[in-house]
Amino acid sequence: MSVTENLKQVLAELPQGVRLVAVSKFHSVDMIREAYEAGQRIFGESKVQEMTSKREVLPKDIEWHFIGHLQTNKIKYMIPYVAMIHGIDSYKLLAEVDKQAKRVNRTVDCLLQIHVAQEETKFGFTPEECKDMVALEEWKNLTGVRICGLMGMASNTDDVRQIVEEFRLLHDLFSEIKKTWFAEDTAFRELSMGMSHDYRLAIAEGSTMVRVGSKIFGERNYN
Repeated sequence: MSVTENLKQVLAELPQGVRLVAVSKFHSVDMIREAYEAGQRIFGESKVQEMTSKREVLPKDIEWHFIGHLQTNKIKYMIPYVAMIHGIDSYKLLAEVDKQAKRVNRTVDCLLQIHVAQEETKFGFTPEECKDMVALEEWKNLTGVRICGLMGMASNTDDVRQIVEEFRLLHDLFSEIKKTWFAEDTAFRELSMGMSHDYRLAIAEGSTMVRVGSKIFGERNYN
């Protein structure tokens, strides 16, 4: 099936209020353009250099989401245009995004990345670390960033029960943080969870944003 057909199939499954981030990392500009022409506007990349070079040749109304592990020395290259950063995994990183955003007079939307999976390779705050960071309220002084919610990944496993438990943990944490610290903040509303293999489970557990790549673009070409 074509990118257009795959995209339409995924979109047809998304309930109202759930947005699709088409994960275009390692995929060609032509494939992104095909998805764009089929109506998709949000694309996710995990390498700043790759995202920036794609942005230069693609339509300017694309909303670029950075979904990879972010190194502080790369922030300045994407800060003028990035729409949302999904992987904020420390206060230090949030403060650095804030500093770079102020330099270009922007307020950048960010999600706090939570580590709920069993794999050691996943980055992010533990739920307790996240609550501790938010409770300090130092983030309230950062005017160059806007905390819009949480992001997380479930374990890469065939155990559906485990995946559901991890997504449920994320949703419960989101609800607790929203109620305690962001009750009056309409911007804090995103729960980014669910990828090609588990987005249906994530939606059932309250995801507002799914990150789907291979189900739209096929398997990645790493060459």
